[in-house]
Amino acid sequence: MSETLKMDATLSEDGPFMNDRQKEYFRRKLLAWKAEILRESRETLEALANENSSQADAADRASSETDRSIELRARDRQRKLISKIDAALERIEDGTYGFCEETGEPISLKRLDARPIATMSLEAQERHERREKVYRDE
Repeated sequence: MSETLKMDATLSEDGPFMNDRQKEYFRRKLLAWKAEILRESRETLEALANENSSQADAADRASSETDRSIELRARDRQRKLISKIDAALERIEDGTYGFCEETGEPISLKRLDARPIATMSLEAQERHERREKVYRDE
């Protein structure tokens, strides 16, 4: 992500949880992440539009189609990620960001820094994944 984050705001556990400085840190981090994804998407669309689809060799065409398919799936995952980033930005605005949606307890700043779109504490996420695995295995 952007170096601006490192220079403008550092994540600090000083003060109350999710104080204004922490909210601003995460807001900037999320916005920079979203801008990076959108930039990459634009570059992909431009590359796909400029790609020469008149390749004579069938193997080259097949390879190109496979590459395009993989790229489009990656972009689809990033589109979904953008909606999660937008939801996190909304939670910052409404004051619920950083709190576990299952327990209401604060999510550690370390976890939020690593995964700023997290909606559950590590413990709640692990319980959720164990339950999901049990249902999937049945």
